[in-house]
Amino acid sequence: MKHTLIAKTFAGLEEILAHELQQLGAEDIEVGRRVVSFTGDKAMMYRANFCLRTAIRILKPIHVFTADSADAVYEEMMRLDWSEYLSLDRTFAIDAVTYSETFKHSKFVAYRIKDAIVDWFRERNEGKRPNISTTHPDIRLHIHIADTTCTLALDSSGESLHRRGYRQDTVKAPLNEVLAAGMILMTGWDGQSDFIDPFCGSGTLLIEAGLIARNIAPGIFRKEFAFEKWPDFDSELMNEIYEDDSAEREFTHRIIGRDIDVKAVNTARINVAAAGLTSIVSVEEGDVKDFRRMSDDAIMITNPPYGERISTADLQKTYEQLGSILKKEFTGNTAWVLSYHDDCFNAIHLRWSLRIPLFNGALSCEFRQYKMIDGRMDDYIAAGGSIKPILPSTAVAFEKKEDKEKSERPRKPRPRVEDKTFTKRHYNDLRRQLDEEESEGDIRDFAFTAVKHREKKEVAREGKREFKRDGKREFKRDDRSRSRDHDRDKERDSRMRRFGDNAGGHETFQRDGRGRKDKREK
Repeated sequence: MKHTLIAKTFAGLEEILAHELQQLGAEDIEVGRRVVSFTGDKAMMYRANFCLRTAIRILKPIHVFTADSADAVYEEMMRLDWSEYLSLDRTFAIDAVTYSETFKHSKFVAYRIKDAIVDWFRERNEGKRPNISTTHPDIRLHIHIADTTCTLALDSSGESLHRRGYRQDTVKAPLNEVLAAGMILMTGWDGQSDFIDPFCGSGTLLIEAGLIARNIAPGIFRKEFAFEKWPDFDSELMNEIYEDDSAEREFTHRIIGRDIDVKAVNTARINVAAAGLTSIVSVEEGDVKDFRRMSDDAIMITNPPYGERISTADLQKTYEQLGSILKKEFTGNTAWVLSYHDDCFNAIHLRWSLRIPLFNGALSCEFRQYKMIDGRMDDYIAAGGSIKPILPSTAVAFEKKEDKEKSERPRKPRPRVEDKTFTKRHYNDLRRQLDEEESEGDIRDFAFTAVKHREKKEVAREGKREFKRDGKREFKRDDRSRSRDHDRDKERDSRMRRFGDNAGGHETFQRDGRGRKDKREK
């Protein structure tokens, strides 16, 4: 039996997730805002949790209704048969998301749904009710309200799917696993070339690249999924999906990570070993400035520090060094850089070819592509050196200024006199023609306009001269600062007159060329 399912993801990764679902065999795929809906049976729901790299959680809607108040939500929840989803020995929790003027407090909505479930069980079980667990519930419910449309769903994932299970240790501000996988899939890299990350941190990009290269499902490290506690859980079907490794493949290239931080290098090595990828992933200690060419066919995907949660002693110099090694040591290959500040990108001093907006946590970042082409672009593509990225609709390609469409705004025509631009040398001739009334047509009209404009400027200029001669001057903003400086000088002079040299034993200060030096006169 097929059901409508919803896969949640980060902003900017919706189309990448839809592409994954299409390859997985899902039907009726529709892309929304941070969600992708699709239809599938129980096996598809299990595979979506087990195989999708860019999904945060998979929801199974069980009831859609309209409500205009929290009490209406309560009444609707009381009509459901909760014995199909819950039992007295199971714990539950409720997550609520609201985009509505009517429902402004999502926690209050969750509280009213909890009341309805508890009251439903109490009425039918002599006051007994299931307990609530906010940390590790057996059943997790999700309510989504848009205006007055409410969608109640079962969370089949439980803990967020970005928690793969291979991360044993971490460093400050680690990259999210779902975002890392989305970045790699976005580039189109599928393990047919070397992979390099000169700012590897705890190794998230390296491990996700290794899983993609070997086509290993990211859910293989997970201890459990929420659907395993559902009453209709099919353990044999899940075991069949878990044991199926027919899609896995060999990887004949290299995945190389570097970092200047010794702790980050050790952490990355621990995580790589936990993922079972030490045979294809190597992590080295080293500065980006010491990077040397490792392969003629490689891709670089990296997330350098950008001064928000992690920084370096000289952030701009770090990006300048990155741009330098791309020009000198990465010719013929493609690099992708995720960063936050425009100043960081500008310090690379290279022209980007693609720009994709992404969110790294709460930071609105950009994922930029740099093609380090050696020679002509046509020859590069003909030689098979182009990797086709899976671009979201938000991607922006670089355009030269001369390639952009010119504005269609009508321009005001410039006046011409016998196809000559008006200059000061024409003034006397035009004035004489105007006085003698010998000019006709456009020449006369333009002469009149030009002379009047000139006379207007002369009058304004003469007015300024007279205004200045009268000793009057328009008050300007700078006069305020001048006035303050004048008052300060007067006060200083007065103070010096009162407390001069040897006056009442007061201190006088002299400058000896190295700063202020006081000399007490006795």
